[in-house]
Amino acid sequence: MISRSLLLILVLALAPARGFAQGGAQENAPAAARETVLRAFPAGAGPQSVGVVDASEDTEIDGPQAISAADDGTIYLLDQVNGRVLNFDAKAPERTRSLVLPEGVEPTDLVVAQGAVYVWDGKPIALEAKGGGLTRSLSEGGDDLEAARSMFAQTGSQIEDGADGRTRAIAPARARQLVATRGRGMVEAAVSLEGDGKGARLALYEKGAQKAFASLAMKAQAKFGSIEFLDVDRAGRMYALAEIIPEFAGLGAATFVARFAPGGAFEGVYELPLTPSLALSRRFVTVSPDGEVFFLRTRKGVVDVIGVGFTPMKRGEAVAARAAAVDYAALAKLGKGAIAAVRPLTRASVVETGRAFEAFTWRVGPTSYGGDPDAPCSGFNRVRRPPYLAGRAGQEVRGVPYCWGCQGSLPQFAARVAKGALAGNVCTRDAPRRDVVGVDCSSFVSAAWGLSTHFTTLAIPSITSQVADPWELKPGDALNKPGSHVMLFMGFTPDRKAEVLEASPGACQGRVCRNVYPLAALMQRGYEPRRFRALAD
Repeated sequence: MISRSLLLILVLALAPARGFAQGGAQENAPAAARETVLRAFPAGAGPQSVGVVDASEDTEIDGPQAISAADDGTIYLLDQVNGRVLNFDAKAPERTRSLVLPEGVEPTDLVVAQGAVYVWDGKPIALEAKGGGLTRSLSEGGDDLEAARSMFAQTGSQIEDGADGRTRAIAPARARQLVATRGRGMVEAAVSLEGDGKGARLALYEKGAQKAFASLAMKAQAKFGSIEFLDVDRAGRMYALAEIIPEFAGLGAATFVARFAPGGAFEGVYELPLTPSLALSRRFVTVSPDGEVFFLRTRKGVVDVIGVGFTPMKRGEAVAARAAAVDYAALAKLGKGAIAAVRPLTRASVVETGRAFEAFTWRVGPTSYGGDPDAPCSGFNRVRRPPYLAGRAGQEVRGVPYCWGCQGSLPQFAARVAKGALAGNVCTRDAPRRDVVGVDCSSFVSAAWGLSTHFTTLAIPSITSQVADPWELKPGDALNKPGSHVMLFMGFTPDRKAEVLEASPGACQGRVCRNVYPLAALMQRGYEPRRFRALAD
């Protein structure tokens, strides 16, 4: 591999509105600091551990999906593998509390808004701690829930609409993001881009106000991706999460948190340590009430909560992002030769097939559900039921289940499951079971592309070409991480995130589902924009 680096010139300015407190935070800005590991959790199920399912071929690491800081400085982790939420005091991280999730709740995201804990399981669910567990709270309305909905929308969470059997489209462009801040209460943030996409502005409002109390302007030498307003800390400093995506994929991308002083001065950035070895997570950064930035890093066998180092910057200084150029020729040698398509291919047909896997509704019969217990991923059985099927025997469910090593078209799955075949398997460490039906990530993309052969993530480069400009991705293309995971690209959301369909044991609760991710975060984790060579435009 050839290492390259990209310097992105980032010019930021903040124009304070009348009446906003003038502060002296600029002269107190800390010196540049390295990241520090606040707490390292080994993989496991014990009280001082975090659930991690290590990666194998065509399977990403599955670990905690979210990190969120509470008003009192407590850090919360969603340990969905072990069915619980962990929390600890940022100032005393060695003391960890484990709270078991309510029965039947299988969340994929977590936020803490003004002291209330919310998880996402198809909708926001308010929770409260009781004893050693969490129970559903009766608090189901008000500003806190509205803020939680807005914060979940930042990560692309969406509500399934049972009326017509389809999932609602990803939330349309939000006129304003609503954030429950520590230093300013409920704040609405409106994000707008300049015509070339290389400039952005965030206007900040008190909830319901028509006049902004602050305006952040950002410019870069490459296009901005998603931009999210994160918080106002107790000192009045403001934080925004932003990504920069060059118009050539090989040059890499940058994801950072920008910090601004109460008086309007740009203070510097927190560069987030995203690398290809890290697992995907839905919510990977949070800001404490005192303005510390924490990053969730899941890698093989360990989960770190990192205090991200702050780099003071002056206007016009450079933010450096590192990327690696992948040897695609070497990967192509792992291919399987000629492309074997089973039907004529268009982008419309790819999208239609992918959506059909996600929207497929079927009844879980007793033999498809399987027997209990089914937890171990070793020995003769090597089967673990996908989480979305738990407790659903005899009921209708939505989505084709995840099954590592399985493959087949949607009609083939429907026929086999109708005959009572065992459905789904999220065990990924041993040889696949041929008597189980479903799809894994690459067999799903292969089926959407109309292939009669299952091309793994290592083989996909041999039948695709790299999309040089990530902004040129089109519906039906893919985001592929060789040896790990692949997603079917469906389009860009109005706030410039990547909407995908994927088969995932963790991010989709063990089925084919829609998800939304920041594009730069995917690229920094090693995902490559790829275009199937046989796909007609």
